[in-house]
Amino acid sequence: MKTNHALKILSALSHETRLAAFRQLVQAGPDGLPVGELRERLDVPAATLTAHLNILRVAGLALDQREGRVIRVRADYVRMNALLGYLTENCCSGNASCMSDSSCKPTKKASR
Repeated sequence: MKTNHALKILSALSHETRLAAFRQLVQAGPDGLPVGELRERLDVPAATLTAHLNILRVAGLALDQREGRVIRVRADYVRMNALLGYLTENCCSGNASCMSDSSCKPTKKASR
């Protein structure tokens, strides 16, 4: 990841509502959340959430998919893990003993 991409992502996460939204999406796993449910969880107006989600989309942190009348939003784990890798690539002067391979690899929930 290039520095300008990392800055774009970090800038997108530098707002309380966007950070909370992204954390909710990460917590939701690969199925993501319908926008309406995310709005309820965050208790923000629809227009406000739309503006914040647009910033997360431009930064590459959120992906959405239309399912009929519902828009489902998901965290982009690949982009998130790339940022974590960028931030830790020179950790401990490259001494692998202090690094862990704990990148986020969400598992798909079993269908109910």
